[in-house]
Amino acid sequence: MTVSSAERSDRAAVLCGVGGVLPRRRVDNAELAARLDTDDAWIRTRTGIRSRHIAAPHEATSDLAVAAGGRALANSGMDRADAVVVATTTPDRTCPATAPLVAARLGLTGVAAFDVGAVCTGFVYALAAGAGLITSGVADRVLVIGADVYSRIVDPDDRQNAVVFGDGAGALVLRAGYADEPGALSAFDLGSDGAHEDMITVAAGGSRLPTDPSRTAHAERHFAMRGKEVFRHALTRMTESARTVLKRSGLTPDDVDRFVPHQANLRILRTVATDLGLPADRCARHVERAGNTGAASIPLALTDDHTHRSLRPGDRVLLTAFGGGLTWGSCLLTWPDLPPAAEPAHHEEESTP
Repeated sequence: MTVSSAERSDRAAVLCGVGGVLPRRRVDNAELAARLDTDDAWIRTRTGIRSRHIAAPHEATSDLAVAAGGRALANSGMDRADAVVVATTTPDRTCPATAPLVAARLGLTGVAAFDVGAVCTGFVYALAAGAGLITSGVADRVLVIGADVYSRIVDPDDRQNAVVFGDGAGALVLRAGYADEPGALSAFDLGSDGAHEDMITVAAGGSRLPTDPSRTAHAERHFAMRGKEVFRHALTRMTESARTVLKRSGLTPDDVDRFVPHQANLRILRTVATDLGLPADRCARHVERAGNTGAASIPLALTDDHTHRSLRPGDRVLLTAFGGGLTWGSCLLTWPDLPPAAEPAHHEEESTP
């Protein structure tokens, strides 16, 4: 008798597809230096970023999410999903959520669809939610998307943040399978500390401080971050969370084949890898070409690594992230044997909204 994945006690979420998109417009450091009090050397020294992609005026988060989700589904060989989870800090609207629109545009009307808001940790949280839907038997196939258009909330004249953030979307497809399969998501660690919620904020726009140009200051309507404090917390939380996941899995850093941290900036990536005892060549580095793309950064880095064959079937892959809230999270998985994937495409080259 054949035992279905729903009947086996080791039912697990298994990665089976990847995809990513970046807006067509590429902004290099020289372009920003021409209008901000900075230069290419200052940006590279502090962030490691050479360029980032910025959405066109007509491009919204849902547009990028639909493109990335469609590419991930195509890579998985599936045309359906039972649920769509979108991690984003920049939804199309405050109400309703962006995920139902994304699902409908992908032809998935009627499926469960919801947003996850955990800022730059959002994709790891969304991945945990998607895995939970599968392991609980609620869904057999879940599309998990990270998508952000930070250029809508970052002040373009803010030198500290305008040079760091970019726009993009990345997606993974999960299916029901078994814990011993390549691609299985084996362990998670999630955490938060709301006592430091003011460290990374957009102050206005919610119920606490509704946006009103006559009553809210310019700075309150844009993204703000206390960089030095965030740097310190990010190093501690990402390192501790990654170690927790490894401990739960009975592994050590020596067992990790590929480390894919949230692509905040190159200094954070290198420091966390060093603190974990991981050599630099095991660390994914997509931030140099795309900047910090928020919830999109981990799936974009995974897609980029898969495209350039930095990931091999059977590799143990460690994900970790840190974001506003404060939030943090990590995940461990084994890399499956996926079909080749195209490099994260330029959105407008694929379709025009």
